[in-house]
Amino acid sequence: MSLGTVAIIGLGLQGGSIGLAVQEFLPGTRTTGYDLDPATRTRAAERGLVHQVCGTAAEAVSQADLVIFCVPPGVMGEAAAEVRGAIPSGALVSDVGSCKQSIAAALREALPDHTVIPAHPVAGTENSGPDAGFAHLFRNRWCIVTPPEQTDLVKLSELVAFWEALGANVEIMDARHHDLVLAVTSHLPHLIAYTIVGTASDLEDVTQSEVIKYSAGGFRDFTRIAASDPTMWRDVFLTNRDAVLTMLQRFTEDLTALQRAIRVGDSDTLFDHFARTRAIRRSIIEEGQDDSRPDFGRTDHENGGARG
Repeated sequence: MSLGTVAIIGLGLQGGSIGLAVQEFLPGTRTTGYDLDPATRTRAAERGLVHQVCGTAAEAVSQADLVIFCVPPGVMGEAAAEVRGAIPSGALVSDVGSCKQSIAAALREALPDHTVIPAHPVAGTENSGPDAGFAHLFRNRWCIVTPPEQTDLVKLSELVAFWEALGANVEIMDARHHDLVLAVTSHLPHLIAYTIVGTASDLEDVTQSEVIKYSAGGFRDFTRIAASDPTMWRDVFLTNRDAVLTMLQRFTEDLTALQRAIRVGDSDTLFDHFARTRAIRRSIIEEGQDDSRPDFGRTDHENGGARG
């Protein structure tokens, strides 16, 4: 690959994992990094997440061929604007956010003279911060690239090759369609998980100790997802508002139908619905996006993968 230096802005789970993955799978590429939090910068340097942890974002991007913003969606534009004058004119700019339309607009506004090609690696865990990253986070996971119209095809090929080198399967997708797909496959499940765990903690007739002590597998999975970074997910729901509300309305209608089936004892409707959704689980396993072994076959690093 022709990427001599990759600059990573934001050294949490995603940024740290990219830095470690580049060092393992692209040993000829140099990495620089920056994080707004001094403690995160210190820990990133201790772990060696990138070759050089810089004191400023401008320093980190000054020699970059590729700049990847790994910050919450709500501050993506602000982070990009801060380094507008420092990014080399020929550098490619990308990100890892899970809301593509709003992020693409923010990056284009902040960096009107640069080539911006948004991307979203659909991989992660419920953990965050510089200790959460690991080099194999993206192996056999999808990375959705959402190029704008009239994209530089050479730059697009470079970005696709970069993610493939880190082990990801790359899909090219329209940004609007991406936001709709992720609203139902990622954003809505997180919203439901946050709601269910919140409901359990608010129940007056069930103590918190009972919720913790007698948690069944399903509830434990919800708590795993609900442990995800609150700042990131707050921004996700606000920046992908329209698609999330569309999917939430559809979910509410389907939930109402199931509620009625339970109330009237409609066993056929319940059975048919559960049988259909069970088949979806099998398809996910066949696609290699999860594992049928106990605890989903996850290793300590992967255990809990709440993917954004």
